[in-house]
Amino acid sequence: MNICIYGAGAIGGYLGALLAYSGQEVTLIARGPHLAVMREQGLRLHLSGETLVTHPRCTDDPHTVGPQDYVIVTLKAHSLSPIADQLLPLLGPETAVVTASNGIPWWYFYKLEGPFENKRLTSVDPEGRVWETLGPERAIGCVVYPACEMSAPGEITHQSGERFSLGEPDGTRSSRSLALSAALQKAGLKAPVRAQIRNEIWVKLWGNLCFNPISALTQATLDVVATDPGTQAIARQMMTEAQTIAEHLGVTLGVSLEQRIAGAAAVGPHRTSMLQDLLQGRPMEIDALVTVVQELGVLVGVPTPYIDTILALVRQRARLAGCYPTTAGS
Repeated sequence: MNICIYGAGAIGGYLGALLAYSGQEVTLIARGPHLAVMREQGLRLHLSGETLVTHPRCTDDPHTVGPQDYVIVTLKAHSLSPIADQLLPLLGPETAVVTASNGIPWWYFYKLEGPFENKRLTSVDPEGRVWETLGPERAIGCVVYPACEMSAPGEITHQSGERFSLGEPDGTRSSRSLALSAALQKAGLKAPVRAQIRNEIWVKLWGNLCFNPISALTQATLDVVATDPGTQAIARQMMTEAQTIAEHLGVTLGVSLEQRIAGAAAVGPHRTSMLQDLLQGRPMEIDALVTVVQELGVLVGVPTPYIDTILALVRQRARLAGCYPTTAGS
């Protein structure tokens, strides 16, 4: 099995290191000092008090790799549209593209029975670029739960979590999903194949939608945002709006709103990914986490006044910091 990890940062590096250590043929697409160190010294993964050193193939040029069985894209969602063409050398007739990014994926309505089947979302796929370039028939959904950080070039530190939930857009337990699940499990990961992957996508998004932008606006850690009466009240309103939208789309959220807030608070003094990006001057995941929910609200006729307000504020904050990604929402 040939697996390419496109965007081998913290999560991609963690995944690639474990797959390589388990004996899979893995190629990591990376760049800069991180790529240079991995080429020269291998990829170091700090995991449960141990350090694994692996030597997967590493490159910044997909043309040197050839067609793969799986391309696992671990870039942030807003980064995919501008580089979609660069994935083409990795694609053979049967190559699956696994979307291991936060938020609503570009293929969301593919083979989703109902009035919006095959509708394209401009907030996460401007001008349908990804849909047209990669093809939704290649997509396998993936909800990422591990928390990792790149502690130095060529070095990944695992903090928590080991689950990568997988699912086909049409809900089938396909042979390709089951084979990838088996490979991930062999690498020591949990990789259930879900019949309703969209439900799980929404449960994770439900918290990211509000906790991420509020933390970026206030620079408060997750436990504070989730427990402070003021910010918790705003989060609760945003989540209520999102829940109504999700239910209009046929989604069943497996936890209650109270449970989702409590789960976030229990994580502790964690800086959300959006806050980390803001502080480091990187583009923030605004469109895939927030703008897309606004777009879906318009689609199903659900007003989103709280989401609209926080979205306007976090966009302005990102622009002032030079951290707004180049997507439809900008």
